Amino acid sequence: MPEDNKAALEKIRCRIDEIDDTILRLLKERLACAKEIGLLKSRDNRAKWDPLRERQIYDRLRRDNKDDFPNDALVSIFHEIITTCRLSQKTTEVAFLGPEATFSHLAAVKYFGQTADYRAIETIEDIFIDVERGRVDYGIVPLENSIEGSVTSTLDSFMKCKVRICGEELLPISHNLVNFSGNMEDIKTVVSHSQPLAQCREWLKKHLPGIPCQSVFSTGVAAQMAAKDASVAAIASSLAIKTYQLQIVTKGIEDYSGNTTRFVLIGKESPSASGRDKTSLLVGLLDKPGALNDTLTILARRNINLTRIESRPVKAEPGKYLFFIDMLGHMEDGVIQEACERLQESSSYFEWLGSYPLARESTADA
Repeated sequence: MPEDNKAALEKIRCRIDEIDDTILRLLKERLACAKEIGLLKSRDNRAKWDPLRERQIYDRLRRDNKDDFPNDALVSIFHEIITTCRLSQKTTEVAFLGPEATFSHLAAVKYFGQTADYRAIETIEDIFIDVERGRVDYGIVPLENSIEGSVTSTLDSFMKCKVRICGEELLPISHNLVNFSGNMEDIKTVVSHSQPLAQCREWLKKHLPGIPCQSVFSTGVAAQMAAKDASVAAIASSLAIKTYQLQIVTKGIEDYSGNTTRFVLIGKESPSASGRDKTSLLVGLLDKPGALNDTLTILARRNINLTRIESRPVKAEPGKYLFFIDMLGHMEDGVIQEACERLQESSSYFEWLGSYPLARESTADA
């Protein structure tokens, strides 16, 4: 390299070092400001998390950026900064469906960043119980998948435990077939959670005909089994490959593209309105003709956008169902509050599961 180019390169590198030092100094200053805000909020007994304030920050950054810096990367960087600063105000314990490296673990890290105290829990119902009893601050659980539909164990747990939905996260799902050797001919059994097995059903039938599939509690458990037994292959996340030192047999074995799982964050209290929110309800209908139509009419007359409705049977009460309802808006909005009051009057059972910010648009690959 010519001497002039070397000198120019060294000058630019020095400038980058100066910029990095400035960024580091400002990050420390931002963290100190966040801690000071935490102290002031504690004195006033105010919630540490302000979704509206966070949304305003992201909107301002996108506006001022003017696409000079890649927008997705910008949001990802500031999400980690904002979350780290918020969590510095109080250590946050988050439960996820374990062991490590499950898609639930990935969703939790995506939502909270690297700073939270994560706890792997064996079952979805146990996550609900730990949140309800105050053993952890939050839990993150899968609610529905774009291909296979709802996760029934999550829906049933909402019917058993008194918790609030505090947020949601959309996680694009890419399934990897992994084992100890990386060779397909070594595979005698395929293990995973029931949802990934279903999402890869056709691929497995075509490429591994006659190989039995076994459902286990989570993709993390499947990865552990594959790490211990060379004849076992797991359908698992990219994080599991690194965590359990496995080899990739085939990437992206899901039957359909656009596979996305919606996770919800559960806690004791829902956050205040952010301006782009969703409200979830659990409703039981009166035993009369047209009861479901009456419920939907209450929402339609108020121009409330219903985004999801699904029924689940009430255990030990044959013929009785509860309906899970998602709609756009926050309980602090007058029209949502009015509609919920009317629903409560006209229902056999009514429970507000929570109001929370809509998931940020997701581009990361799982």
